[in-house]
Amino acid sequence: MSLATPYLLFLGDAPDMLAAKVALGVKQWRPENCVGQMKLDGCKADCGLKDMTISEGVAAGAKTLLIGVANRGGVIGPHWVAALKEALEAGLDLAAGLHNRLADVPELAETARRLGRTLHDVRVPAPGLPIGNGAKRSGKRLLPVGTDCSCGKMYTALALEEEMRARGRKATFRATGQTGILITGEGVPLDAVVADFISGAIETICPDNDDDHWDMVEGQGSLMHPSFAGVTMGLIHGAQPDALVICHEPTRTHMRGLPHYPIPSMQDVMEASLAAAKLTNPAAKFVGASINTHALSPEQAQAELARVEDMLGLPAVDPVRTGVSAIVDVLE
Repeated sequence: MSLATPYLLFLGDAPDMLAAKVALGVKQWRPENCVGQMKLDGCKADCGLKDMTISEGVAAGAKTLLIGVANRGGVIGPHWVAALKEALEAGLDLAAGLHNRLADVPELAETARRLGRTLHDVRVPAPGLPIGNGAKRSGKRLLPVGTDCSCGKMYTALALEEEMRARGRKATFRATGQTGILITGEGVPLDAVVADFISGAIETICPDNDDDHWDMVEGQGSLMHPSFAGVTMGLIHGAQPDALVICHEPTRTHMRGLPHYPIPSMQDVMEASLAAAKLTNPAAKFVGASINTHALSPEQAQAELARVEDMLGLPAVDPVRTGVSAIVDVLE
């Protein structure tokens, strides 16, 4: 997959910033690839970019309209189609990481075919993925795991890659979700892979490498989340991690989308994750905690990080507030 850059980020009618997390992730980690953002009526999200129409985006050099919305169910809103068709007619390609594929919308498929535009559906896995074999691979791998979904696993992996590279170390972020793929331009959409092939898919994107090279593998779901534990288990086995980082959002009281399931303790998630990891890497171990303190005051955040460090005996960081140097120190 090769997406033409730069992007005009499509925010649609996203009701909040969480719904626009795809656009926000691309803007944060690849700002040089973003010329502006486009909103529909009712949009309450903002990535801090200039608001543009499609024609203004084209004039600014945009090559692809990137759908930056991750709504419930991953669907293309029928009221989006007119704007998406306008983008194709203005000369832009389309890219999306939704479950509902661009190519399955007849009006978009016909317009793209007629005009020679490209529809990038990044949530479609490549054919011919292998079954995992668990064979030992050279190189090193780190995998963030979470007490819940959407609690900072991708951000942690990207921050660790950035810090390692800043130190002159060999590191590569390996994308396993739509946002990560749209940021890097490659990866595997793990939640769209047939269950038998999940671990094999991860083995293909984390192959043998130099002994001093670290793959920072994007985490998915949580072993304790009843909806998404399956994808997490296959990811852990395929990643064959040498190091794990526990990710946690301390203000949540229940699993995302499941008010009847309370958030598990970090210790319980770490114990379950480590047991799973040791199947394909008996030497796997936790090297730190990544705490999303966005909802806490600076004083509360400092106290929470200190509490976690004392509780786990591991460095605790917030990638935004403190950076991840303390965890990279452990890796080195």
